Amino acid sequence: MNATARPLSMFQVLLCGAMIVTLSMGIRHGFGLWLQPITQEQGWTRQTFSLAIAIQNLSWGVIGVFAGMLADKLGAFRVLLIGAVLYAVGLAGMALSPTPLLFAMTAGVLIGAAQAGTTYAVIYGVIGRQIPAERRSWAMGVAAAAGSFGQFLMVPIEGQLIAQLGWHTALLVLAALVLLVVPLAFGLREPARVVVAGHREQTIAQAVMEAFRYPSFGLLMAGYFVCGFQVVFIGVHMPSYLRDKGLSPEVASYSLALIGLFNVFGTYVAGSLGQKLAKRKILAAIYFGRAIAITLFLIVPVSPLSVYVFAAVIGFLWLSTVPVTNALVAQIFGVAHLSMLSGFVFLGHQVGSFLGVWLGGFLYDRTGSYDVVWYIAIALGVFAALINLPVKENAIARPMPQLA
Repeated sequence: MNATARPLSMFQVLLCGAMIVTLSMGIRHGFGLWLQPITQEQGWTRQTFSLAIAIQNLSWGVIGVFAGMLADKLGAFRVLLIGAVLYAVGLAGMALSPTPLLFAMTAGVLIGAAQAGTTYAVIYGVIGRQIPAERRSWAMGVAAAAGSFGQFLMVPIEGQLIAQLGWHTALLVLAALVLLVVPLAFGLREPARVVVAGHREQTIAQAVMEAFRYPSFGLLMAGYFVCGFQVVFIGVHMPSYLRDKGLSPEVASYSLALIGLFNVFGTYVAGSLGQKLAKRKILAAIYFGRAIAITLFLIVPVSPLSVYVFAAVIGFLWLSTVPVTNALVAQIFGVAHLSMLSGFVFLGHQVGSFLGVWLGGFLYDRTGSYDVVWYIAIALGVFAALINLPVKENAIARPMPQLA
């Protein structure tokens, strides 16, 4: 039977997908601004806050695998609806939680589950299925750039909401705002897919076993682990690091916004280059560049200027791994199980995120400094650069199905 379902237009997919990622990632990138207001008012340690955000990242990674399975099987639309509702409930619960346990359940588990259903793995599954392979890496770069623009747009807004309304009310406003994902999800309702004659179908178990037996998949997961460690440690702890150095909260807000602004360009450039250059070399260059940028940031005396320069450089490299890594997964394994396989790779990212954000708070409470974690981030950057170089980019060889 031939496939006759008409795909969604590229403009529709990119517009709705980009706006959803702008909201979901934009809100997420501002969580570091809540660390000091919440811990100071509640009398909690930084480790308490960090543990909740670490749980959020781990929840996002684990549940992201299952969200990807559902999106591949049922379409992204239903997953996005569930994710939007969970996001709103999680943000409201984060504002109203009186104890560390409830805070960890809402800011951690609920919001992590919500992000699993409203961010890259789900959106990239739609892009992979609806946009031709020759434009796929570019389109993923556009979606990732939207997430970066969300950071540039939302972080200053979140900072102003906290300053003007207080941190409780600011979170409730965001809970209402994130429900805009619901109408946008209607733009990503995919047509029913019809199996093409002779097309080799895999079960979920077959796809998972194939991926985990392929060494390059493990290398991509390990590299993404480093990405998560670095970006979440910086995103959550850099505002407090800068305040400890005597800089104003505005410097922290502007630096996070600059990261988002420059990552708009970085992710777009990375996605575009992924259509022309070896993706493994692009990833190695990004990770090595991060290691150099962090090293120089620690050597140079801290000032608003040095912070803004670092934010611009690290921002260009921030999420530029995302379109390249996901395009590689699609290139190697195809798009039939793309959301799920992207979810597994992202699980590696989120394990790294868990360790980065939790270790930042743990070592700060033990030593009074973030220095050790900065050094770990540098070493991991070099490690990730090296392990991405052996990745094999060709489509995996599969036996042809036997026709009756």
